[in-house]
Amino acid sequence: MMVTACAVLPYNTPAQTTPADSAGARAGTRSAVVAPLRAVRVGAAPTIDGNGDDAAWRTAPVTDQFLEYEPRSGAESRFRTEIRIVYDDHALYVLARMFDPAPDSIVSLLSRRDVRTASEQLKLVIDSYHDRRTAYQFAVNPAGVKRDFYVYNDAVEDQTWDAVWDVGTSIDSLGWVAEFRIPFSQLRFPVLDEHTFGLLIVRDVARSGERISWPLLRRDAQGYVSQSGELTGLRGIPTPRRLEVSPYALTKNVTRFPTVGGRTHPQLVTAGADLKFGLTSNLTLDAAVNPDFGQVEADPSVLNLSAFEPFFEERRPFFLEGAGIFTFNTFCEDIDDGCRGLFYSRRIGRAPQLAEQYGTAASPQQSTIAGAAKLTGRTGSGLSLGVLDVVTPRIEGSAGRTIEPTTNYAVARVQQDLAGGQSGVGAMLTMVSRNLDEWTTPWLRSGALTGGVDARHRFGKRNYEATMSLSASSVRGDTSVIARLQRDGVHRYQRPDDALTLNPTRTSLGGLSQRVSMSKFGGGITRFQLVYQRSTPGYETNDIGFQQRADEQLSRGWFSLQLQKPAKLYRQAYLNWNAWGNWTSVGLPTDNGVNTNWHVQLPWQQWIHFGGSVTALSASYDDRVARGGPALRRSRGINGFFGIEGDSRKAIIPSVFFGMRRGDDGDTRHWGVDPSLTFRVSSQFSVSVDVGVAGDRVGAQWLRNEVATPTDSARYLFARLRQTTFRSSLRFNYTATPTLSLQVWAQPFITSGTYSDLVRLRAPRAVQFRDRFVAATGDPGGFEFRELRSNIVGRWEYRPGSTLFLVWQHGRSQFTDEPGRFELGPDLRGLFGLPANNTFLLKASYWLNP
Repeated sequence: MMVTACAVLPYNTPAQTTPADSAGARAGTRSAVVAPLRAVRVGAAPTIDGNGDDAAWRTAPVTDQFLEYEPRSGAESRFRTEIRIVYDDHALYVLARMFDPAPDSIVSLLSRRDVRTASEQLKLVIDSYHDRRTAYQFAVNPAGVKRDFYVYNDAVEDQTWDAVWDVGTSIDSLGWVAEFRIPFSQLRFPVLDEHTFGLLIVRDVARSGERISWPLLRRDAQGYVSQSGELTGLRGIPTPRRLEVSPYALTKNVTRFPTVGGRTHPQLVTAGADLKFGLTSNLTLDAAVNPDFGQVEADPSVLNLSAFEPFFEERRPFFLEGAGIFTFNTFCEDIDDGCRGLFYSRRIGRAPQLAEQYGTAASPQQSTIAGAAKLTGRTGSGLSLGVLDVVTPRIEGSAGRTIEPTTNYAVARVQQDLAGGQSGVGAMLTMVSRNLDEWTTPWLRSGALTGGVDARHRFGKRNYEATMSLSASSVRGDTSVIARLQRDGVHRYQRPDDALTLNPTRTSLGGLSQRVSMSKFGGGITRFQLVYQRSTPGYETNDIGFQQRADEQLSRGWFSLQLQKPAKLYRQAYLNWNAWGNWTSVGLPTDNGVNTNWHVQLPWQQWIHFGGSVTALSASYDDRVARGGPALRRSRGINGFFGIEGDSRKAIIPSVFFGMRRGDDGDTRHWGVDPSLTFRVSSQFSVSVDVGVAGDRVGAQWLRNEVATPTDSARYLFARLRQTTFRSSLRFNYTATPTLSLQVWAQPFITSGTYSDLVRLRAPRAVQFRDRFVAATGDPGGFEFRELRSNIVGRWEYRPGSTLFLVWQHGRSQFTDEPGRFELGPDLRGLFGLPANNTFLLKASYWLNP
């Protein structure tokens, strides 16, 4: 289900849960001001077994000044928590005792590493730079399941960061215990005789939904790293030797069908290594020799009938870890969500770009990566640095012709914090260079360069933030390549009714993009954001970035009431309103509308979501729908949604969402229903099923263009479309131990559509929808797309940092351009009669810390 401009506020992380009332404002609360914690040096390190009975702990002072911050900000908690911290030359050790009046009710669930469950949890947030913007998180539940994150920009969590650390847990008659060993080699800090770390400790009590912290998290403030307390007493810590090597061996069998000669079963046996080396206490080099950048989980199925490229999330660990430093956003959805920018790592290692021209069924499905290196770090002065360089080798297709040339991708990013982290400036540069030959020169750009600067400033007790960015792009290539670029879906220079002129003699194209925003993300119950974005017609970043269109101006406003003080009818509520308007660079309005969406958690912890939008409030025109043809007037549309989510603490968690849309004077309609069910069979085994069924009637779906001259608009062909779609996602998770797990995932996807009433454009800007078209002759046809994707992943972390993967990936797919008749039962059964592609993979890595 898609809801236009639906601003859904994240509400499950400390960075976003910020209520209006402050500590001490009510009876039963106490001051949030606390003294720093003090760590004590020990000669003999404690044993990490979850018992907490080592002599080392008896030398450490006890801290128990924890306060509830959700749902009752500043209240005394009935769940007492005690913390002790010691250290030696190698590691920081933390003992946490979580008292519980009903220890038999402690929720202790097993899962894979880094998977959040509805379980008890204790989380350490360590700001080792003490810059109040970056931190390392280490979390554990009573079952011993570990989660770790790197945090940047005060609240943004990089969940792909994996450190090598130890933790032991146990449940006893008093509650539960967690013992942490966090090696200093996994943290980053400047060279000093004495250190002060920022420290925030958060405890979640699952069955009551309470969250407790030291110091008190003010939920009416922006971010949470900046709210950390202090850990002192760290003296004489030697600079750790930070060298990590992870060699790996991999064997993979791929079955592909069909080919000219039938099935093929190429067998790959390879080896490589990942290297992490601390050049200084602040700079880390990540390098890979013959890296394995394969995805363990497949992308979701999609049939794209729009004029824009779909976006897929990155899933490869090398590119995910430390991705925050390489962020330079040029476009964002509401409240800085769904951002796209100068670096989109999925461009690296993508499918060969000329496979359709010169490839065969036996050609590689993905570009390989010969080598990659990444340098990241942050100095004590607040300077963050990131440099990435990747080389992909030439790939041959039929008759020795090139389907992907040797290519070098380079990215450099710097950011400097100012005023104690409240302000900052930065710059970014990306470069793509391709070694073209006679086969690739007519098709691919030889090189691309983008660069930008950005700045931010927080004020008003850090509750308000202003940001700006300015970036420029330049691409080079043969005249045929640049002419094709001007005509593609991002630019559309060939449109007959705009001020742009396609120049077929150009060998380069360039443009600019700007973005400014003013936001309030903390303080009281109100939040807002105002945004203006603009890109010129020649702006182009898609060689290594992600950009759906150029030639656009956009303004957007968001206002929200965040009611996080529990009341009789709700536990917390987020009430959002949005308004937006889009124009081309010369002022043609292309979109506008308003939206409201509300998200309310009931006192018994279920969620209710509902909202709606009205689009095309005033005259606006879609300048992309005719794929290079004239702009087509938009008709007013309305959509709405409603959803219910069950209590995540329960063994059975149902949810369901409904959506509808109506537009084009009633000729376009949509309905969709998305139920899901999660069933926790035991603490080790869970099952989840998501289903989506949707029906669409589109009044005028673009089919093709048959334009004889640049001024002939009579042959931009559209048709009425009736489409039905079914999708489902099934997951089975079994966790034997915190280090041994099995996951099964399957996604069937079926969609069929029939076109009718072929029409051509007659008066694209007519007010009435049907006046824009005139009947045409011909059979518009239809389509049917069926796909099944699945994988089974067994993961065993047989020693810290060392992992064994056993993976089976399975896929079946078929597309036909004949009118489809949706029949769920026969269509699902037919999936298993399609030719199958299978990949069996065994990969073992071994972590060394010499």
